[in-house]
Amino acid sequence: MGNTAKIAFIGATSMSFGMSMLRDVMSSRELAGSTLTLVGRHADTLARVAELANLMNVRSGAGLTIEATTDRLAALDGASFVVNAGAIDRNRLWKYDFEIPRKHGIRHTLGENGGPGALFFTLRTLPLLFDIAREMERQCPGALLINFSNPENRIVLGLSKYSPIRNIGLCHGVFMARDHLAHIMGLPNEEVDVLAAGINHAQCILQARRRDTGEDLYPLFRQKERGFDPTYQPLSRRLFRAFGYWIGCGDSHVGEFLPYGWEAGEAGYDFKWDERNRQDISKLIDDVLAERAPMPADWLTPSGERGVAIITGILHNRHRFIESAVVANGGVIPNLPMNAAIEAPIMVDAAGVHPISLGPLPDGIGKLLGMQAVVQEMAVEAAVRASKELALQALMIDPVVNSADAAVAILDELWEINRPYIRECI
Repeated sequence: MGNTAKIAFIGATSMSFGMSMLRDVMSSRELAGSTLTLVGRHADTLARVAELANLMNVRSGAGLTIEATTDRLAALDGASFVVNAGAIDRNRLWKYDFEIPRKHGIRHTLGENGGPGALFFTLRTLPLLFDIAREMERQCPGALLINFSNPENRIVLGLSKYSPIRNIGLCHGVFMARDHLAHIMGLPNEEVDVLAAGINHAQCILQARRRDTGEDLYPLFRQKERGFDPTYQPLSRRLFRAFGYWIGCGDSHVGEFLPYGWEAGEAGYDFKWDERNRQDISKLIDDVLAERAPMPADWLTPSGERGVAIITGILHNRHRFIESAVVANGGVIPNLPMNAAIEAPIMVDAAGVHPISLGPLPDGIGKLLGMQAVVQEMAVEAAVRASKELALQALMIDPVVNSADAAVAILDELWEINRPYIRECI
């Protein structure tokens, strides 16, 4: 049977990453004999997800043992891998993160990973992650924490600086960036290979090549981009023309870090679509469990996320290349701060996670992203110390914040909303 592991999955009831994780573990044959422990706060919802997981396990022949518990400590006991996809009251609080800065005159794109909204996402999320990390120190000190929750860069930065627990962040943004390049060139996504480095949601595509021949695709991209529909990813294309490389995984994401990001749109996240999508998935789960509908074929195929590839690469010493992960820098990107969190390719094997350096970023891009590294460090310090004074400083140095009066007003209003979740972590 080979090596087996216990995988604790926190946030297993998430309708987005929860389903992706289930798809990936069920479509792998490298986890047979392992235990998947689903963790959720609400027993009824968790029982339903566990029922689905057991059904998928039977249908796929994955050979897993499925457990479910609301007791996080019990779930972590003896785990080799801990996957986190949990968030605190995600959509309700995110709406405040977006709308309140706008009310005070801040023009921004999403309010999630950059700008003032990201500060409060950090303030309320890091205490939860430190709770998990401290429990891991007691129950499974050698385990790897794989985090899917935003704000990825700030979570990895905080944990890497103040916790002994090994951790990485995972995001599919590099594939979104690849797909944008492929679309402009008129090529199938799977024919385009990319190598990227930077920060989460602002990866610089340093190389774009044909998968089969290795041909450099940037010359073709430059040619095609000039005449392409000007309404498609206008901000990313403006950055490309200024800096010479494609940055990030879409205008709304990379725009979060820029004072002019709003120029490509200020609609924010589509919460109505999100709620409809979650309701649709939830109804389909009910129908599948009640045998009113067949299980969709893609539920037993890989989702494209890389969490299970990392787990099995480490478990079976596969020396596996992973296109992108959020890790502590430590010189991987020489022209970003040593203590920053960055996104870069990694290799995994039985010894763990090995970041791969692609060398320094192009100078202008390094300076652009270096500004964000400083903002993120200040936000993390404000969060781990529960400091309103440091939070104000984080706002005052954020390039998206263009008014000191607005910074004070935003801080006062959003601090009160998030007060139940803000507490010292160190």
